[in-house]
Parts: sequence; structure tokens; C-alpha cells
Amino acid sequence: MLKILIVDDEIKIREVVKEYARVNNYECDEASDGKEAIEMVRNGSYDCVILDIMMPELDGFSACKKIKQIDEDVSVIMLSARQEEDDKLFSFEIGVDDYVTKPFSPKELMARIKAVCERKKKLGTEKFIYEDLVIDMEGREVTIEGRKVNMTPKEMDLLFYLVENRNIALGRERLLNAVWKLEYFGDDRTVDTHIKMLRKSLGKYRDHVVTVRGMGYKFEI
Repeated sequence: MLKILIVDDEIKIREVVKEYARVNNYECDEASDGKEAIEMVRNGSYDCVILDIMMPELDGFSACKKIKQIDEDVSVIMLSARQEEDDKLFSFEIGVDDYVTKPFSPKELMARIKAVCERKKKLGTEKFIYEDLVIDMEGREVTIEGRKVNMTPKEMDLLFYLVENRNIALGRERLLNAVWKLEYFGDDRTVDTHIKMLRKSLGKYRDHVVTVRGMGYKFEI
């Protein structure tokens, strides 16, 4: 049974999510602000945290950073009325797995929770080494010139999938299905945003993530 934490200062929002969570056999706890959420994550174990951005005491962005410090593997979904692209980009940069805008479909939210909480596909024990770029898939670590590269979990998942299928052109839909597992709820811009972040993280190896015009991307060696 998945255990989720819904964090929102609006009681009605929490009640709606909790009701649908129970229908889907998810265990659901509630928090009314970011500080309370941090304490609950510190004292408990959750598969997914649903976070509003605008909350008293501590906003969702700050709460997310603290939560990821406590448990970097927990999935986080932003559920916010804010629809600005900058908010979405910043959310992905700090490790958010998905971003849902209000008003929202509770059924779709449940599907997204299920998608982000699925166990990550095992990518094997192989280390991919190219010059001084080392990608340790089992250890989930990327180093360049011996220095660890800080990446969000989704950046890492995307890189691993690209490397596993290196030199193969991969469409955006295929990447969404493989990395985000959002067959019906994906957005091409999610892939494009994470590709930009990934290229930035890869530094001098950024050009190996190649755009395939009219289709998607590939990791080219």
C-alpha cells in the first residue's frame, strides 16, 4: 500500500485528495503547512508527498528542499494554482517529480501518484565510462573528472535511459512513458525541460545529448 502525505493549507483540498486516495487503497496523512510536513517526513516514511506552494509558515519550495534532504528518494508532486513556467522549471530543478495545477482532476492526480511511485526500473550493474565521464547506474552516481555531479532523480533516470539506448533516436512520448510512466498524462515540455537541465549538469559532455529534429533526443557517442 502506498503511503502519501498531502500538504495544503486548504482543508477542502486535503479532504478531496484523501477521499480519492482511500478509494485507491492509498494510506494518506495530512499537514497544513510546510513545517508540519517536514516533521512528519522526519518521523515517518512516505512514498509520495503532495505539496502546495503558497502556504503559511513555510512555502512548498522551501519544504521540498528540506524534505529531499531528509529522504532524497521520496517522490514529490507540486499541486498548485500557480501556472507560471518559472515556477514549474524551479520545481523540477529542486527535485520535484511532477507538477499539477489547480483546478485539478483527482483521478488524474491518483494516476500521477501511482506513476511517480512505481519502483525505478533496475538498469543493471554496468558502469558506462566515456573518457572521464563515469555513469554508475546501480550506485546512481555520475562523476566527471572524479567529481560527483549533482542531479535531480529524474535527470538521473533520463540520463540512464538515454545511455542504455545510446545512439538510438528516442521520441518524447517514449521517454515520457519510460522515465515518467505517464502514458496518458505526459507533456512534451516536461522532457524538453529536463533535457535542458541534464545538458547543464553534464557540462563539457552536454553535446552528447543530441536533439533529433522532429522526433526527440539521443545520447550519441
